[in-house]
Parts: sequence; structure tokens; C-alpha cells
Amino acid sequence: MASYKSNNKQSLLLWLGLSSFLLILDQLTKIIAKNNLFEGVSQPVTSFLNWTLVYNSGAAFSFLAQAGGWQRWFFTGVGIIAALVMIWLIRKNCHQTIFSLALSLILSGAIGNVIDRVLYGAVVDFVDLHYMGWHWPAFNIADSAITIGVILLIIDEIKRVNK
Repeated sequence: MASYKSNNKQSLLLWLGLSSFLLILDQLTKIIAKNNLFEGVSQPVTSFLNWTLVYNSGAAFSFLAQAGGWQRWFFTGVGIIAALVMIWLIRKNCHQTIFSLALSLILSGAIGNVIDRVLYGAVVDFVDLHYMGWHWPAFNIADSAITIGVILLIIDEIKRVNK
């Protein structure tokens, strides 16, 4: 029994370590973007990628960005509650690899964006993908981690249901 608890603790630390690494990477890239880019000014990288610093005070795709300011604290609170729930779920299910990986990714992204809301009042985005005049909304490492995590959750659920 002691060995099982030790393995659980090691697994939990592994998943939280991954989240911490991605959180640090997210925050470092945002600092680099803030220090090297001008807000709203695109710097072309390739034919389909620009670095463009924007601040998103809303949620995904700028949902509620013009809501008057209350959304900053609402999304901060939701992010904190979600992070606590994800830590609990990882702890409870740390040997389920895909599930724990997915939650670790989502956790890092949620905390990264919460930090932005607290420090800057909005999420710092800087990756601008485009094709033939069509632009995907700007995003960051945290958003990418959340997206990949959600995809992995869907895959994990499909595998679970098909067993």
C-alpha cells in the first residue's frame, strides 16, 4: 500500500511538473512578445504566420471582450476554480495517462491565462496564423495547451466508451 501511494505521488508530481514547465514556457513567451512587439503591429514570420501582440479581455475568440470589465474577474475566478478541480482530478486519476496528460495541458493553459488577467487585465496573445487574408484569432502557448488537452480528453473519452 505504501508503494502505491508513493507511485501516486510520483505520478502526480510528474503531471504537475509538466504543467509547471508549460506554464513557465507560456509566461516566458508572453514576456518576450510584450518586450519585442508593438500592440496590433504584425511582424511576418512566414507566408502564413505573424507575430502580432494583442490583449484579449474576453474569453475564447474575444467572447465578452467588450463587456465593461467585470469579465476579467469572472474569468479569473472560473480559471482558479477549474485549476483546483483539475488538480484534484489529476491526483485522483494520475495513472490514467491520456486523461492526466490532457488535464495537465489544460491546467497549464488555464493558470497561464489567469496570471495574464491578474497582471495585465487581459490575456496576452501573439501568434497570428493566416491564409489568403483569413486570420485565425491570435493565440498563445496557453491556448494551444488548452486546445491540445481538450482534443486528448475527447480521444480519451471515445476510447473509454468504445471499450
